[in-house]
Order: sequence, then structure tokens, then C-alpha cells
Amino acid sequence: MTEKFDHLYQRAAARKGGSTALELLLGLKIVGKKLLPDKAAQENVAALTDDRVLSAFTKQIFKSGFVWRVVENKWPDFEDSFFNFNIEKILMMPEEMLEQKAADPKIIRNYNKVKTIQANAQMIFNHHMEHKTSFAQFIANWPSSDIIGLWTYLKKHGQRLGGNTGPYALRLLGKDTFILSSDVEGYLRAKKIIDGGLQSKKSLTAIQTYFNQLQQESGYSLTQLSRLIAFASGDNYVHVEQE
Repeated sequence: MTEKFDHLYQRAAARKGGSTALELLLGLKIVGKKLLPDKAAQENVAALTDDRVLSAFTKQIFKSGFVWRVVENKWPDFEDSFFNFNIEKILMMPEEMLEQKAADPKIIRNYNKVKTIQANAQMIFNHHMEHKTSFAQFIANWPSSDIIGLWTYLKKHGQRLGGNTGPYALRLLGKDTFILSSDVEGYLRAKKIIDGGLQSKKSLTAIQTYFNQLQQESGYSLTQLSRLIAFASGDNYVHVEQE
């Protein structure tokens, strides 16, 4: 039987120094005497332009398997090198130009990752041509009760957006999503919610079902719930662990 939200909450609170400390870690704001989740970022997703979506996808692709601080420090040069991720300009770049930019020491020199910029720009452009809406609006409208479906879409239609890269990019954009960190995966396996491959359709469906259950019980966002699971398990008793 899956664990109830209240049990998770109490265990996480005990590990993090009490309810007030936990709720601050979860990103809850105190309004009078009532604690409310901060949904401002989620509400702003639809207003983003497609160049910001491509920028977020690219940043997370370069962060994958690399030192995040280095990527952040070099990001202004990425923006400058790739026309602030203007979709039309990116799609007009010939292969030789991509190769030249991939060799520029101002950015992180990884041609395979640089090529994803154009591939993911094409995904965004194709969606706009077919649906006449921005890709940000498409992301904003996707229901959180099937966030794994959006993960699957990005993996299928984009490049290098599988695994945790797509979810982290969505989180960067402000889209509410859980993250399958090592602590979260460990918890899900310990509770027998999954027993096979983490990214299999069976496992992802079971994980989504459990998060939907927790959300119905608590009203918390998927982001807050995955952090709560991480705080309630693993080795992170005092400091917040990136999840």
C-alpha cells in the first residue's frame, strides 16, 4: 500500500527541523495564518516567448553530465553566440556555422550538444506552424496529472530531452513537474511503487498515479511533492539536497 501524504509530511518535518522550516524549504509562503503554494512561476509559463523555451532546453542539455556552475557562467556567451536563441535565425544557420560556433572557446565545445539547438528549434517551429500557438502556451496547457506525457513528447520530438533533462528544463521554465532524483527513485523502489526500469512506461505510469494521489490529498504542487519525498528519505537530514 502506498504511503499517505500525512506520513510523508511528518517524517520530512522531523528531519528538517519542524513544519515551519519544512514549508519554507518547499517554497510555501505565509499569508496571514495560512500557508499557500507560490504558483506565480507556473502562471507565467504561457507568457514566455519561444526563444526562452529554446534557451532553457539548451541550457539544461549542456548542464547534463557537466558542472552546472560553468554552464551558468558561460551562458551570456551562449545567448550572444546563438542570436539569443531566435528560432528563425537558428534554423537558417548552415552546418558550417554550427561547427564554427561549436569550436568557439567562449562556449562549451560539444558539437553533438550544439546540434540539438537547431533540432529543438525545429520542434518548436513545427509546433507553431501546425497549431498556431507558442510552444510555451503548449507547455503551460499540458495537465500536471499527465506530466509524464509531456516528458514523452519532448523525448520523442526533441533531441537530448529524455531522462531528467526534459523535466529539469520544464522546471527551469516554471512548469510544475516532479523530478526523479536518486532520493526520489530510492523511495519509489523502497515502497514498491516501481520495480523495473525507471523510465519504462509501466514505471512512469505508476509514478504519475502516486503523485496524483499525493496531490489530491494535499493540494501541493508536483515540484513540492517531489521535494517532500526527497526530504523524507535519503541522507539529507539538515541541508537541502538538489533534487
